[in-house]
Amino acid sequence: MQAQLGPASHHLHTTSFSAPWWLRNAHLQTIFAKYLSPKQQVPTYPEMLALPDGDELQLNWTEQLPVTEQRPLLVILHGLAGDLHSHYIQGLLAEVTRRKLPAVVMHFRGCHGKPNKLPRAYHSGDTADIGYLLSQLQQRFPAMPLTAVGFSLGGNVLVKYCGEQASANPLRAAVAICPPLDLAACAKRINQGLSKIYQRYLLARLKRQTLAKLAQFPDFPLPLTPAQVQQFNSIAEFDQHYTAPIHGFRDAADYYQRASGKAWLKAITIPTLIIHASDDPFLSDAVIPSPAELSPQVEYRLSRHGGHVGFVGGKHPFRTEFWLNQQICDYLQQWA
Repeated sequence: MQAQLGPASHHLHTTSFSAPWWLRNAHLQTIFAKYLSPKQQVPTYPEMLALPDGDELQLNWTEQLPVTEQRPLLVILHGLAGDLHSHYIQGLLAEVTRRKLPAVVMHFRGCHGKPNKLPRAYHSGDTADIGYLLSQLQQRFPAMPLTAVGFSLGGNVLVKYCGEQASANPLRAAVAICPPLDLAACAKRINQGLSKIYQRYLLARLKRQTLAKLAQFPDFPLPLTPAQVQQFNSIAEFDQHYTAPIHGFRDAADYYQRASGKAWLKAITIPTLIIHASDDPFLSDAVIPSPAELSPQVEYRLSRHGGHVGFVGGKHPFRTEFWLNQQICDYLQQWA
């Protein structure tokens, strides 16, 4: 049952999630979600999708589907430096498999364990690839309803895509989990206090991918050396010197302003659920929209606890419940 926050906030709700006594801390929620999640990997079928610019994406399917398939397909977008093996992706795949529903994970460029074919990578406002994938799915499975969920960076991409498409959106419904809808504020937030732990982890992965690119392209189009990459101390610094210029933005500030999903919320025309915890150590309160910033089709559920893509419940550590996966599937099944 969703409790209203107030008469003016008709699309802002509190969630039904209640953190257990042993997991009230935001950092415990964020970190334990990874270590308490089931370790059994859901088997998938990989496919390389060629892109119009000569690059490619890896897709991972839970089923091999006939072209006549009519069940709804869930398209899943991972977070920054995530992939098929991320705990939140595997948890959701287990839930959709249990419900006998098909799903496909779209890896952002270079996130499937091998470098992509171009010097560019992916970013928080990069909606062209999800758009291309959805158009291909429509052609391949004309009778199949499409839904999507995005986690963190993938959630921001999905919100922005839905806003850009407006009434031309091929999706029936969408869910965004902990999306960094104000990128500048979130880059600042993750560079403060204990949140620097997560920044260090993400930055290490981003640096590895970028160093591999420098080795792959001797004529790399940016004046970057491996030594400079190694010296980046924050996500903002990485975005300033790599993400922004390689993707055609003037600088990090320009990238953050143009790629943030918050400004697109008002233009969304399909049922869209956004779930966010107010104690999220990755996200600033600046991501929380006012009621006036929301389309009537967008439901924004805010919980007091939950961390970043955590939302682990259960009365004790040996009987954990992953609330998010049930919420995502229940919501999308209403509309597809």
